[in-house]
Amino acid sequence: MSNIEQTLLSIIEPFEGKEGGLLPALHALQDHFGFIEKAIVPLVAERFNRTRADIFGVISFYADFRSEKPGRHIVKICQAEACQSVGSRELTGHAQAQNLRDVTFEPVYCLGNCACGPAVMIDEKVYGRVDNDRFDALIKNHQQIAKP
Repeated sequence: MSNIEQTLLSIIEPFEGKEGGLLPALHALQDHFGFIEKAIVPLVAERFNRTRADIFGVISFYADFRSEKPGRHIVKICQAEACQSVGSRELTGHAQAQNLRDVTFEPVYCLGNCACGPAVMIDEKVYGRVDNDRFDALIKNHQQIAKP
């Protein structure tokens, strides 16, 4: 058994045989590796007595799971109605046009900051009333901070 397989098993073992254990196991894998690589799906399926299609279905259904290695920074710009009404779509277009190589954009439909839209989350920190200039300053600041 390879070191990777041993690591995988040690991560998912606490959740095996427990009702509803698949989701926490997938979260634990993503927390450890940063994403859920397609190559590990067969092992997860085997350990949870599910088909590979079941596991792929869960990973693709939930927006919090990713199957590709993310950038150094994760950016979420709220697309819910309250934020849209104050410019989140335009902000999203601006942010994506920056071609930031170390940033992964993930869709989100509420950050719970509706009164201060557009709301943005960068590396788990929420900011309100973000316009293009503020976004540029925030992302520049985050890029200067080394993420573990």
